Amino acid sequence: MVETAIVKRVEQLRQQLRQANYEYFVLDAPTLEDTVYDRLLRELQSLEAEHPDLATADSPTLRIGGRAAEKFTSVKHNIPLYSLENAFGMAELAKWEERWRRHTANIADFAYTCELKIDGSALALTYEQGVLTRGTTRGDGITGEDITPNVKTIRAIPLRLRIENPPERLEIRGEAFLPLDVFADINRERDRQALDRFANPRNAAAGTLRQLDPNVVARRRLDFFAYTLLIADAEDDERTAIASPASQWESLELLQKLGFKVNPNRRRCPSLQDVGDYFEYWAERRQDLPYLTDGVVVKLDSRALQQQLGFTQKFPRWAIALKYPAEEVPTRVKDIAVNVGRTGAVTPLAILEPVQLAGTTVQRATLHNGDRVAELDVRVGDTAIVRKAGEIIPEVLRVLPSLRPDGTQPFTMPTHCPECGTALVRPEGEAVTRCLNVSCPAIVKGAIVHWASRDAMDIDGLGEKIVEQLTRSQLARSVADLYTLRPETIAELERMGKKSAENLAAAIARSKTQPWSRVLYALGIRFVGSVNAKILAEHFPNVNDLATAPVEDLEAVFGIGGEIARSVHQWFRIDANRGLVDQLGKAGVQFVGVPRPARDDSDGGPLAGTTFVITGTLPTLKRNDAKAAIEAAGGKVTNSISSKTSYLVCGANAGSKLDKAQKLGVAVLDEAQLQDLLSGD
Repeated sequence: MVETAIVKRVEQLRQQLRQANYEYFVLDAPTLEDTVYDRLLRELQSLEAEHPDLATADSPTLRIGGRAAEKFTSVKHNIPLYSLENAFGMAELAKWEERWRRHTANIADFAYTCELKIDGSALALTYEQGVLTRGTTRGDGITGEDITPNVKTIRAIPLRLRIENPPERLEIRGEAFLPLDVFADINRERDRQALDRFANPRNAAAGTLRQLDPNVVARRRLDFFAYTLLIADAEDDERTAIASPASQWESLELLQKLGFKVNPNRRRCPSLQDVGDYFEYWAERRQDLPYLTDGVVVKLDSRALQQQLGFTQKFPRWAIALKYPAEEVPTRVKDIAVNVGRTGAVTPLAILEPVQLAGTTVQRATLHNGDRVAELDVRVGDTAIVRKAGEIIPEVLRVLPSLRPDGTQPFTMPTHCPECGTALVRPEGEAVTRCLNVSCPAIVKGAIVHWASRDAMDIDGLGEKIVEQLTRSQLARSVADLYTLRPETIAELERMGKKSAENLAAAIARSKTQPWSRVLYALGIRFVGSVNAKILAEHFPNVNDLATAPVEDLEAVFGIGGEIARSVHQWFRIDANRGLVDQLGKAGVQFVGVPRPARDDSDGGPLAGTTFVITGTLPTLKRNDAKAAIEAAGGKVTNSISSKTSYLVCGANAGSKLDKAQKLGVAVLDEAQLQDLLSGD
């Protein structure tokens, strides 16, 4: 007999998944994130596999999806749209290959076609006699919504095929999506109208396609990549100029000939090793794309082999989606703690059940400040959606109240510092609560950890645990005290042998030779990051020049705004900070740099005095490489088009920047023309 707890969990999962299907497909108002849905579905699949007696004919694990929404006319697809099975890593992909091989003879000659998985909304298009007659949403895969008037507003979808003697009927599958720059424009417009922002481009694309007014859809500027072509009865139609392609690769080439956009970043791969190489290649570069992609679609290339393998109840056996690590994942909040940073900022932290996020294990996530905690209403026991802000810092994005357990209580910020007991204050106009005790152990510890970090003084071996011992024993009450430590003193710390102590003392001594820009960053002046520190160190070649510079001189430096300038100026007005600089200087720390050579715009390279904006995907250059080349030649690269822009460098899939450049009369260059300018031709 199956345990009662397992039976209850299976039924609970089924109810949650059914409700999610209803909200997504019928109400068009999803409340459960895709990653949460996938996680619940996998748990149910696992339980049913372990306990076959619990399987039922109406289980969500046997369904392709829910019913289509009824805001538009519901229509049955001419050919069903199946979902794709997901693989999370090469090990699962290898198991998929083993499975499809068991359904075929011993085939040695085969290949895969790999395409980027576009994060948008699937469409099914029908062409009759070469003319677009119907466009539908995916719906539940069997029945979709007829949104033909909306589809016709998407300019990447041809209204008539570019071919003589077309087939009687042609079925096209593809993905509608919003380019990232268009998505940003839409949210800016919604801000101006005091409307809620769209959460992400995928949801915005799906919502756009379901607009009842095609004029709204036209203004949203959706794009489209085609990826599947099916010719009805082509072999029986002697009038048609084309036959059914023999492979997926040929299908993509034919789609281009017919007038469709096809993603240019596809690759034909002879083996899983090649698939893995392609997957890793785009793992590093997908952030540079002008649209979102969350994985790679892997298909057996041969159409004959596809037909031989067929489908399961849910998926084609010959295709799979190899997904990148989720950038937003669900997990449970185990506790809420507070952390006191080196600036005294008291930051609430969610202590999480460990979860994989963008390739790392995450156990903590920032909640930013008390206002953000109240806004999210995060509670211990909640299921939270976590993401990496800026691809680096885990943060809680939202919680799912529908999964909240009974008896939870709202979180309140502490009134006193948990490290030193000092009453906390919230400065006027700030959202951050702070401890103002400069002797607070947490503030001292944070300052030393930052000083020793890789981008600052890079003191190898001086990690948080060692710093905590040094501050707790008051051997280091400031960063200057590090340079008074002797190896025999360090050796007395826990788990610190003689050799390790000597190595750490040597690393501290070596840090004295770090350049002035690193020292400036290591000081921890508010708003001065490593990039700004380099800029300031170039313009102010020693600490005295920087310390005595008026705010106006600081603001005059390109890239240094008023907020940074005021922060630097105020930092050097504090006696304790000037005393710290004196102590460090006496210890031998480098506070002098190399003066920045003056640039003569008359001889500053072929692009001196010109301003560039880069948009779209260039054929061979990455955006960062193009920017570096322009700046090395004396030019300047900015992010927004204006009448002062000299050139727009335009690649594939350019968006609103191209339209604006044309309206303003800004010269538009392709990559080849940019290379000519760079060479001085």
